[in-house]
Amino acid sequence: MAMPMIAQSEPPRPDGATELLTCLVVGPIGNRHAEVGSTARESYESSLETFEQVIRPACAALGIEPLRSERIQRAGEITELICRHVLRSDIVIADVTGGDADVMYELGLRHTTGLPTIHIGEHGRLPFDVSPIRTILFERSRSGLVAARKELQKAVDRGLQEGCSPLTPARILLGLRSRDDVAAPERAEGDAEGPPGLIDRFAAVEAEMDLMTQGIESMTGLVTTIAALAEKFGPEMERSTAKGSQPFAALAVARRFATALDRPAAELRACAADVASRMPGIDSTVHASLDVFDTAPQLSEGTEARDFLLQLIGMSRAAREGLETLRLFRMTMEWLTTTSRDLRAPGRDIISALDLLTETMSRVETWDRRANSLV
Repeated sequence: MAMPMIAQSEPPRPDGATELLTCLVVGPIGNRHAEVGSTARESYESSLETFEQVIRPACAALGIEPLRSERIQRAGEITELICRHVLRSDIVIADVTGGDADVMYELGLRHTTGLPTIHIGEHGRLPFDVSPIRTILFERSRSGLVAARKELQKAVDRGLQEGCSPLTPARILLGLRSRDDVAAPERAEGDAEGPPGLIDRFAAVEAEMDLMTQGIESMTGLVTTIAALAEKFGPEMERSTAKGSQPFAALAVARRFATALDRPAAELRACAADVASRMPGIDSTVHASLDVFDTAPQLSEGTEARDFLLQLIGMSRAAREGLETLRLFRMTMEWLTTTSRDLRAPGRDIISALDLLTETMSRVETWDRRANSLV
């Protein structure tokens, strides 16, 4: 039987052997005071239902009293205290439904620890950036919630008994070998693995670039959605702020606009965070490959190498064009946040996403000079 867990106001210290284990639940917070039917209100109600109908009873069956993160954090703010809980709690249960930006941030921190973490999410609302990781999916129906509760109870018990296999970020930080490495047959004595060859580097970069490109395409779709919303509400806002109009009319329009922006803005921020997280590894591998070409220029004459270099040049040119568009769109979003307090939160999510993507694409620009010198 798993040791009971009781949520505390502070996570246990590593040397506190006599302290009880802790369990933290992270998920969309929403806003219980928001207008009925709004995205923020629905997010709050759905998340609370998941907690009360799935997470709490599953934990209670094991003698666990989980701590919901909203009790120690305000919406839109990642405090020092919540970070300590995320990093040091003995187990974290993450409701990834809808890809809430704060949840994705907290989950990214948690994954670097290698400690037990369990994902749950509503079927059809799983964010792309965690979809490859095993997640307990559920239908939001009576039978679906009951099934999820039973599966979560088993997963928590198993996680406490057996632990969890560290994900890639934790393996890298902790210097651990991957499961594939461990399962690989022993190499002959003296047959050192050594650094990856050019083909290995090309394959690694291509795989990561494909994932990053998918993320950028998702962001492009979200930006298009946001732009369409701005086009839809723009004329209405102009009319409501025209001379002689009632101030409350403008406020009502701004609130409806903000509600419509909430979800795509949060998804845009989550997508941008995923794209940005992939760039350091890609950038390092690209420059390492270019270093090999600098040392042995003849290697760049092959068809595969030339295709690789032309791909870098093409991406760099696309990045330059995209950066100007992002700059103009960001200016529009900055103006938008000054028009109404209700628009500040989604506006900040959008601006944060654009800044992350701008920083990411600026790295791509640096590949152009080096690749051009080798073509």
